[in-house]
Amino acid sequence: MGRAAEMIGTTPAFLRAVGDARLITPLRSEGGHRRYSRYQLRVAARARELVDQGTPIDAACRIVILEDQLEDALRINEQLRRPARHTSAEPQQNI
Repeated sequence: MGRAAEMIGTTPAFLRAVGDARLITPLRSEGGHRRYSRYQLRVAARARELVDQGTPIDAACRIVILEDQLEDALRINEQLRRPARHTSAEPQQNI
């Protein structure tokens, strides 16, 4: 946990706090040590930016979750807007 906190420029206490707020849920090693993915560290770093700007930690976590959901929705929307590829060998008829 100390190394992960160092990597994103925060403290272990902050990582515990975003874990308590359920923004991230690290895996645990056999020895009980928290293990963070790169994605989780990126999310925690974004929450830290918001907290540094004066946003309360609970609100920062909610903002990060909403930003992530918006990014997913925009990606899905873009995929749905692409023309569908037809698998049929028959040409499409316009009616």
